Parts: sequence; C-alpha cells; structure tokens
Amino acid sequence: MAGDTLISAHFVDYLLIAIYFAFVLGIGVVARRNVSDSVDFFLSGRSLPAWVTGLAFISANLGAVEIMGMSANGAQYGLPAVHYFWVGAIPAMLFLGVVMMPFYYGSKVRSVPEFMLRRFGTGAHLVNAISFAVAQLLIAGINLYLLGSIIQALLGWNLTLALVVAAVIVLSYITLGGLSAAIYNEVLQFFVIVAALLPLTLIGLNRVGGWDGLKAGITEAAGKGDAPSAAEQLNSWPGTALTGFDSELLSVIGIVFGLGFVLSFGYWTTNFVEVQRAMATNSISAARKTPIIGAFPKILIPFITILPGMIAAVLVSDIARTKAGETVAGGADGTVKYNDSLILLMRDVLPNGLLGVAIAGLLAAFMAGMAANISAFNTVLSFDLWERYVVKDRSDGYYLRVGRWATVAATAIAIATAQLAASFSNIMDYLQTLFGFFNAPLFATFILGMFWKRMTPTAGWTGLVSGTLAAVVVAFLSEGTLGSLSIGVLPLSGQGASFVAAGAAFVVDIVVSVVVTSMTKPKPYAELKGLVYSETPREDLVDPDEASHPWYQRTMPLAGLALALVVVLNVVF
Repeated sequence: MAGDTLISAHFVDYLLIAIYFAFVLGIGVVARRNVSDSVDFFLSGRSLPAWVTGLAFISANLGAVEIMGMSANGAQYGLPAVHYFWVGAIPAMLFLGVVMMPFYYGSKVRSVPEFMLRRFGTGAHLVNAISFAVAQLLIAGINLYLLGSIIQALLGWNLTLALVVAAVIVLSYITLGGLSAAIYNEVLQFFVIVAALLPLTLIGLNRVGGWDGLKAGITEAAGKGDAPSAAEQLNSWPGTALTGFDSELLSVIGIVFGLGFVLSFGYWTTNFVEVQRAMATNSISAARKTPIIGAFPKILIPFITILPGMIAAVLVSDIARTKAGETVAGGADGTVKYNDSLILLMRDVLPNGLLGVAIAGLLAAFMAGMAANISAFNTVLSFDLWERYVVKDRSDGYYLRVGRWATVAATAIAIATAQLAASFSNIMDYLQTLFGFFNAPLFATFILGMFWKRMTPTAGWTGLVSGTLAAVVVAFLSEGTLGSLSIGVLPLSGQGASFVAAGAAFVVDIVVSVVVTSMTKPKPYAELKGLVYSETPREDLVDPDEASHPWYQRTMPLAGLALALVVVLNVVF
C-alpha cells in the first residue's frame, strides 16, 4: 500500500463502491440459475427484450474508449473528438439495425465468424475467428489497464496488484452467469455511469464559468506547447487537430472516409462484441431496434465524456501544464498523461459521496467494456475455434465448460496485454490502430460478400489477410504508431495514421477480393439465401407484425429520427 493516493476517498465513498460491487456479483449469482446450456451462457437463450439489449449494446461500448479515451481526446483536441460519435458511430449503428441485423439474426448464427463460415467457408472463417480473438484480448487489456489504474489511484496499490484484483472481479460474474450476467450488469452500469459523469460535467462547467468561460480558458492556453489553436479546438470541422493533417480537405476526407466509413462501419457492423447483444433478443424486430435504441444515448455521450476532458484542460493545472508541453510528475503511472484527465478532474471538483458515485461509475465503465470483450471472446473460442477445429462432436456441456475456462484464460492474458496499453499517452491512438488492423478489412470483405453474390470463398480469406497486412505496413511506415517498430517514412502519426491505415486496409481488401474472384469459382447461388441481399426474400428480413406498432416502436422511424438529430448536431457544432 502506497503512502498517498491520487484520489482522497472517505468512508462514504468506499461504502458506495462496496454496495455497487455487491450488486454486480449478485447479478452474476442470479444469472447463474438460468444457465442450463451453451445457448443460455453465450447468447442469453435469445430471450431478452430490445430495451435491455439496446442499453447493453451501448454500455458494452461505454468502457475505456468512451470514458478515459474520449476525455483524453477532449483534453488534447477539443470539439473535433465528437466525430467519434456523430460521424464515427451513429450512421454505422443505424445501418447495422436497418440492413445487417436481419442477416445475423435470421441465419441463427452464434457469432460473426460463423456467418463468415456460411458465406465464404473455412478459410475466411478461420482468419476472422483468430483475428477477432486476438483483438478482443488486446482490447480487454485496455479496459483492464484503465480499471487497474482507478484502483491504483483510489487505494495506492501497485498497478500489477490492482490489475489482478480488477480482473478477478470481472471474471467472477462472467464465469457465473455468462452473457446474461454481462448484459444485465451492463444495463446497471449504464445508469451508474451517467449518474457518475453528469454531475462531474455540470460542476466542472460551473467552476470554469459555463460554456463561455470554457471557451475563454481554451483560447487563453491555445497554441502553447502541444495545444492546437483555439479555432481548431472549438470547432468540430475540419478537425485538423484530431487528424494531424495540414490540409483541411484531407482532414475532412480522413474523418468522413477513414473514420466515418471504414473504421466506424467496420467496428459497429462486424464487431461481435456489439452484435452479440442484438443476437440475444427475442425477435428479429427487437434485434433490428437494439443498435437504434442504443443510438439515442450514444448521441449524448460526448457531453459527459469529451466535455469533461475539455474542462480538465482548463481547470486541472497538471493537465494544462502537460498540454503546454511540460513533463508533470504524478498521474496513474508516475507521469501525467491525457488519460488522467477525468481522474484528476474528479479529484479536484467532486465532494465526498459524489466522488464515490463517480469512482463506481468509472469502475462500471471499465468492467462493462472488459466483460463485453471477454464474453465475445469465449463464444468465438468455444464455437468457432475449439468445436470446429480442435475437439469436434462433444456434448453441449463440454463446450459450456470450455467457454468458462476460456473466460479464465482470457482474463489472465488480459493482465499481460494491459501492460501494452500503459505505454500510450492517449489510449485512443492505440485503440484506433487495432481497429484499423482487425475491423477495417473485415468490413470490406463482409460488405462486398453481402451485396455481391459472385464473390468467391477464396476471395474472402485472401482479401482479409491482404487488407490486414496493408494496415500493418502503413502503421510500420508511420511515425510512432507501433512504438519503436515504426520507422517514420510516412509523415503520419496519432489517429490520422490510424485513419489512413484503415483506408488502406479497406481499399486493398476490395481490390484483392475483386481480382481473386475473377479467377476463382463462386458458391452455388442457391446456397446464399439468408447470406446475400439479392438472394434473400424480403419477408425473411423483417418482422411482419412490426407494421402494426406505433411509430416509436418501429425500426425505420426511430432510425430516421436518430439520423436527423445527428445532422442537426453536426451543423450546430
């Protein structure tokens, strides 16, 4: 135990945190009673309503990326960080609900890689399953590192010990109750996170003198050290501070194509972590509405993540000095980084009691993110790798046990991958690099195969491999994207390099897939029903009963309303 801590919590704060953990573990125990087979453990028995899965859908993503990563982006770049929500999330979430969920749900597959197996065969399936499993272990490490850093800041523990304790807590409720425990905890965690971050935002904004005071503080410190100009921080477009491009045109192209299309659609439409929540619903209508219901709170998340980061850059002297180019001792790992923005703002502005709620909210966010990664990993490892390629034709109970052991193994590995995350000043740089490697090529293969029936199985796996290699090459040639492995030939760095790498992965995947398709034999078109848009009857893609529901319970009106709100926000900011 260290002699001092980053956060000075009192008894009431610890009591609130203890009550929260009791609820978390209690949900795991209760969910355990409903797990009788592998479908219950991995897909909640396909029995959950849309409002539950919609909140779980957004809560599963409301982990390290949203909380620490986006507050770090807000502190470092300002308003351009909203593009990760209003350009880089909502359109893709709506596309998933309207177009792609009927294929996932209607085919009754247990995972995204299993869908790839039916469309392209074993080659693409194996590549996708392995790359997805690796990605989840790396991303779970990000959530675990930030969860451990909160425990370290609260108790003063050594980071390794904090990582182990945090991992054991998450492991307990996932192993007990499977996906149901994860999903119901995610619903609880969503409300805890909002209850934690909303007061922090309001109190912080009041301390800096409201929106006008925040703008004045950012303007005063602009241009010093690493700080972008005031105009770059206080306007979301063209976003040159975020992308690192000198050209405004290239910056807009990078945001719209690299982030808004390739990375965003690649993440939201093919990432099994998110899709798994919608697949746990009780009908195709509920599956389609899951990401659309999630879109409405997603639209508002920037106001409780990015805005506190911007406030911290003005109000917290350690963050302001770091932004001005100084090296400041302190933070979660010895030197203040942008990732510390939210913790330090909590320390400086929240009274005891509210501080306990805020800490519980952060713990909830990181556990939600890590639980989502691990629950998706254990499904893919059990069904897509172990059952298909290692041990075939065993009882359902055997694969249920494999899933539980996979959960334990994934948690242990995440403790190791958490150390990688610790080396990045802004965690979003690391995360977007991973998305460029794994999600961008998968989206290219997926979308081409769904709308082009001629695409062949050979093109499926060769496109995936070549697209991933293209992203790795761009990262290797950029400046610092892969740490010491990057050689700096290309004048790209940070998240702009990730956008370019993702774009390269997408384009190379498409080109290779088209060329290989022209030289290889496609599957018989009769086998593509439910897998390719042109070969699937419309009645298989919709719920016929939905037309009788009021507008606010129907997929298309809800999607249209969400899209209109995003357009308005992009114009205003």
